[in-house]
Amino acid sequence: MTILKAELRRGAKALILWTVVIGFLLGICILIYPEMESQMNEISGMFSEMGSFSAAFGMDRVNFGEFMGFFAVECGNVLGLGGALFGALLGIGALAGEEKEGTAEFLLTHPVSRRSVLLQKLGAVLLQILILNGAVLGISLVSALLVGEAPEGKTFVLLFLAYLILQMEIASICFGISAFLSRGGQGLGLGIAALAYFLNIIANLTEDAGFLKYITPFGYAEGADIVAEGSLNSGYLAAGIALALLGIGAAFVWYQRKDIA
Repeated sequence: MTILKAELRRGAKALILWTVVIGFLLGICILIYPEMESQMNEISGMFSEMGSFSAAFGMDRVNFGEFMGFFAVECGNVLGLGGALFGALLGIGALAGEEKEGTAEFLLTHPVSRRSVLLQKLGAVLLQILILNGAVLGISLVSALLVGEAPEGKTFVLLFLAYLILQMEIASICFGISAFLSRGGQGLGLGIAALAYFLNIIANLTEDAGFLKYITPFGYAEGADIVAEGSLNSGYLAAGIALALLGIGAAFVWYQRKDIA
């Protein structure tokens, strides 16, 4: 557990910063809802008639006049994209960082197997994502209560569960890639998260690109779909879990036989 604790200490400042920023944006988003509620029905109708633009962000499938519809689109984008970027940075730096910072030799000369190193580093990545989402969930609930809104329990839980799995999938894929890197790959990690986001937008624009939903985690974390259907798409979710396991598996296979510089 020594490595896990060290990873948590090393990432504490970044975790706090990302939690504060995402939590603040979500809180502000929820707190301004009462000011916009009276105009939401008109805005919702306008958005639903904007064709491809509305479809790209799921605004044609929810009612902005209702709190859950507003939360799914506006707040969902903040947590979905922000959390994906955070997860990508955690995953991509988990293993490559040791070689970049010159600490790999010190770490691997200790009586600890590479398998244990991998497990503890992966555990630290996933635990930080859990902490961020737990804090953000609390902030969202408190903010909703402050404006007199009672989120629909099942839908609210499904939304946060989808974003949690999304972040873990992105982090796991980047964790796998990190095992093949010997230098920092922050840009690569951010690029993967951004690509996943835009792939979902493309899939929303045309049915011919619908297969992209099986590639991007934003396919099953589409807030508008979750609110409208009251469930997660099991096909997209299964594909996402498979990609996450593939990333983790690649890390374990390669890192245990990799020549560490």
